[in-house]
Amino acid sequence: MSDSGNEAVRAAALQDEEDYDLLTYTEAGLRLQEAIAAQAELAEADPAQQPRLDALLAAQERISHRAVNDENFERFFGYPASAKRSGVQ
Repeated sequence: MSDSGNEAVRAAALQDEEDYDLLTYTEAGLRLQEAIAAQAELAEADPAQQPRLDALLAAQERISHRAVNDENFERFFGYPASAKRSGVQ
């Protein structure tokens, strides 16, 4: 393979890696909803697929309660919040 071909392969791999690095909580939640919808169809057709659907639904439940706020920031990140917000003492 030519050098330019190898470079293109490396660039594509890097782009894929960067895409995962930029996955936001919102995007992850949307992808989880899509996976749940697809798995629900599979579980309807094949009951053996139900455990996977249950796991996806449990994940959705877990992430819906884990929003980071001022009260749990330090526990989540391991250091106290230091942001100054206008109107907050």
